[in-house]
Amino acid sequence: MALLPILEFPDPRLRTKAVPVDPARVTEPAFQTLLDDMFETMYEAPGIGLAASQVDVHQRFMVIDISEEKNDPRVFINPEIVDRAGDQVYQEGCLSVPGIYADVTRSNEITVRFVDRRGQAQELRADGLLAVCIQHEMDHLDGKLFVDYLSPLKREMVRKKLAKQRRQAAA
Repeated sequence: MALLPILEFPDPRLRTKAVPVDPARVTEPAFQTLLDDMFETMYEAPGIGLAASQVDVHQRFMVIDISEEKNDPRVFINPEIVDRAGDQVYQEGCLSVPGIYADVTRSNEITVRFVDRRGQAQELRADGLLAVCIQHEMDHLDGKLFVDYLSPLKREMVRKKLAKQRRQAAA
């Protein structure tokens, strides 16, 4: 396994809309290795979700593990939300926007259809943190970031703060 570089805001590649994964490719060893590398990268970061777009692979899949023990890895390939209910406000962070957190309103309950890492079609009803995480990662696959939910002024403040952090890290 290998750690993958995570793209950071405002990298324009984060705005790329991901294309569907060819279902025939899901069980190929190279794709399975990429999934393992994404889990390793996510756990090391540390995070609870990572979309392929964040590691410069612009295909519709993501990995998630919201468990405290890091023992509930989930793979969502070609995810599609087919039902939504309620709203919740959750303070979100993002591996592509390190150190920044903001309140985002999302659906409280969702039903998502997807293909799992074995190539099997699945449907999952999720709520709470899992629902937030799925929606957040799906935004990445559509070229959207959680900072897009912020006002233009706050988004610019985030961009400047991240640029300052990068300058300080390079010094």
